[in-house]
Amino acid sequence: MRKSLSLALAAGAVAVAAAMPGASAATSGAVRAGWDTVRWGPCPEDVAAPRLQCSTLDVPLDYRRPDGRRIEIAISRLASENPSKRRGVLLTDPGGPGGSGLGYPAVLAASGLPQEVLDSYDVIGLDPRGVGRSSPVTCDLTQEQQHRGSFAPYAHTAADVTREAGYARTVARQCATSRTAWMLPHITTANTARDMDRIRAALGERKISYLGHSYGTYLGAVYTTMFPKRGDRVVLDSNLGPGGYDVTAMRLFARGLEDRFPDFAEFAAARPEYGLGTTPEQVTAKFFDLAKRLERKPVRGVDGTAFRAATFERLYADALMPHLAAFWQALDTDRPLPPYLPLPADLENLMASRLHVICADARWPGTVREYQRNAAVDRLRYPMLGGSTASIGPCAFWPTDGVEPPVRISDRGPSNVLMVQNERDPGTPLAGARELRRAFDRRAVMVTADQGGHGVYPFDDNVCANSTVTRFLMTGQRPERDLDCAAEPGA
Repeated sequence: MRKSLSLALAAGAVAVAAAMPGASAATSGAVRAGWDTVRWGPCPEDVAAPRLQCSTLDVPLDYRRPDGRRIEIAISRLASENPSKRRGVLLTDPGGPGGSGLGYPAVLAASGLPQEVLDSYDVIGLDPRGVGRSSPVTCDLTQEQQHRGSFAPYAHTAADVTREAGYARTVARQCATSRTAWMLPHITTANTARDMDRIRAALGERKISYLGHSYGTYLGAVYTTMFPKRGDRVVLDSNLGPGGYDVTAMRLFARGLEDRFPDFAEFAAARPEYGLGTTPEQVTAKFFDLAKRLERKPVRGVDGTAFRAATFERLYADALMPHLAAFWQALDTDRPLPPYLPLPADLENLMASRLHVICADARWPGTVREYQRNAAVDRLRYPMLGGSTASIGPCAFWPTDGVEPPVRISDRGPSNVLMVQNERDPGTPLAGARELRRAFDRRAVMVTADQGGHGVYPFDDNVCANSTVTRFLMTGQRPERDLDCAAEPGA
């Protein structure tokens, strides 16, 4: 199975984890783009890859004041090596929100993006506004806050939600008083979509094609809603619902874990060497046993919240299941934890920019009582994670209201959207994808693969799903109606 861990780990870090004003965050060695042209140069060392080029583009901080203060957007290009076959640009986004996308074209190429697609498009990446090298924001999160992650501790009672409200209020206040607080109202998906259209214009393209994963599906949906005539072939992979990363999506994480967990339960039960049980039911019981024990007494620095979050994250890819089983085994027997990839060096910015986007994009409940009700419902409906993902967070106390209403995804525009989705996706569950499909109506066709994990194209070997996406990118042809792809050996 050719499953790239880059997508899974990046998205998982956002879910689990989660610059000076006006200072240049330009890429090292890159040259600045003008209003209607882009001059490419070398990329910074940490994203450098063969043939990958970088540049920067100035855009308005507030599009209602186009001649006002400006910020910088970092962009990248993996140019077609076959100009005779080039048909345009394919703008990409790996998800998040909060994830850097500057190196994503190279990640896609290394993960199996077909050569015919690489020949047909200049593949474009970007750090969305507020992220990485694009005028990064901060919430001055401490090391302890960063390691605590974005999931709230599991709320077993209403009092647990009340207790968490104090922490959430503190984080929101830090965002409101940071040195980048002047950007707070403007780090939104709608403004990133406007930045994308500035990139399109600067590249001299009449239309752009798009490949977005996870949160990138919402960004793509917003772009093609706001600029319906400027999107060419739009691929949305692992889809959020039409409300984006709102309170509904946050609560759906719990459903996503319940959808996905049976795959791991079968995996662990078939491997008695892990000592987690010999039936899926026993493995499931072990989850609740470990969570309860770790809440009472952490083992090797892992408490119940970290255990639930790490389990959720490691279900993003089948390739991570052996590590998850070994992780459980170590906690169960109080042995050294298996080595794992370190936290991102830019974790503070990743978490801060995520908060900026999700809190400004949507209307979040503003009373503790509503989160108490949500947690009471979800810990019964989805007991593995519901008491955590339905609890309160900083968005309940966000210091500024959005400067515009959320973008409403609809069926207005050309029928040029192809959605692709795993049936058992923990991060963007099928239930949310179906809601987005309904919102698009005639504009979209959805391909659903009978498999688990987060991310389909080009990360998995499901020939049915992958060939359908490649055909669309190459020819513009989609299935006449929604398509179900059966599970395939090794996929």
